[in-house]
Amino acid sequence: MPERKLEHVLVCRIGTLMCALPVEHVSETMRPLPVERLAGAPPFVLGVSVVRGSPVPVLDGAALLGVSEAPPPGRFVSIKVGVRRAALAVSAVIGTRALLHSSFGELPPLVREAAAGVVASIGRLDADLLLMLRSARIVPESVWAALDAKELRQ
Repeated sequence: MPERKLEHVLVCRIGTLMCALPVEHVSETMRPLPVERLAGAPPFVLGVSVVRGSPVPVLDGAALLGVSEAPPPGRFVSIKVGVRRAALAVSAVIGTRALLHSSFGELPPLVREAAAGVVASIGRLDADLLLMLRSARIVPESVWAALDAKELRQ
């Protein structure tokens, strides 16, 4: 019988998309903090914010994914990027879930939804960030409905 390894994820909404971030890359979630714009930053970088006394870049989840009809960020997710931190601006944080690790291969990676130019920019700027984003997934609504139905039966 194959091993049924669970992957613990933080579920976030970015516009109409549901995203799953592996919890090992998440430090905390918080209300949006003041953001200072940075001249010359790529469009997916909102600016810099001070989180727990340290300046961190704030990444716009909607801009990363090309979501044009997203409300203003409702939450920041502090993520671990190698030895550094960044904040990912999302519409909402739904909560944590355990997904079968084997199902991750069936879900589209977060960066696949991003525009090619955005992915190339991220790769040039920060290889650790690109690796972290590649481990995140877009989870279709049909998958969440199936998971919810399964939990109700148990």
